[in-house]
Amino acid sequence: MSGHSHWATIKRKKGAADAKKGKIFTRLAREIVIAAREAGGDPDLNVRLGLAIDKAKAANMPKDSIDRAIKRGTGEDKEGADFEEILYEGYATSGVALMIECVTENRNRTVAELRHILSKAGGGMGDPGSVSWQFDRMAYFAIPTDGNDFDTVFEIALEGGADDIQMEDDLIEIFGKPNSFKTIADALSKAHIKPEDSGIRFLPKQELSLDVEKTVKVMKAIETLEELDDVQNIFSNLDITEEAVQAMENS
Repeated sequence: MSGHSHWATIKRKKGAADAKKGKIFTRLAREIVIAAREAGGDPDLNVRLGLAIDKAKAANMPKDSIDRAIKRGTGEDKEGADFEEILYEGYATSGVALMIECVTENRNRTVAELRHILSKAGGGMGDPGSVSWQFDRMAYFAIPTDGNDFDTVFEIALEGGADDIQMEDDLIEIFGKPNSFKTIADALSKAHIKPEDSGIRFLPKQELSLDVEKTVKVMKAIETLEELDDVQNIFSNLDITEEAVQAMENS
């Protein structure tokens, strides 16, 4: 997982830079809308909303924009598009499996954009179930090691229902069953520990190893997909090595 973690670190830094240009505000707002629609507009009672707001604040998203997104989700603000969450399955080149989480108000546009990028990169869209069997759904939390003691986080996460806690690079990663997401989040919140990233993730049951050149090609295709406003998260079964990460940085 070290390659994945290192690449994730690079993407977080890139995301922070993009946030200054407002590029990720649309994505953050959609997450807030969906979270508020799902379980109400009170972040103290809605764990997913609270975490989405924390992400938005970390990206310096204006408070007015956050409040407006919450109201759109609860129905107080009737303006704007009606978003829906959709999970797409597909393949990148070399048969790398992809799970693509989207939030969109126009699924026809979203599918067309995904199909175009995947086709151009040597992959394609898959039918429901064609890819998902290769992944496990897991609750996931990433805690910065800076200012957080691993043993303390380990105990809190375990009491919250976590199945596994690991430390990779500058992150403490917590994994658990999807239904343990709230209990783990509540336990961390009670201890005043703020995750840098969290959510329900798709983790590959087995990773696919490719040579550096092919790995970088897939990584670039994933980055292109992530540029789409409708795309929230992408999960793959690609084995990302340190060599591939270095080659990606130098490309």
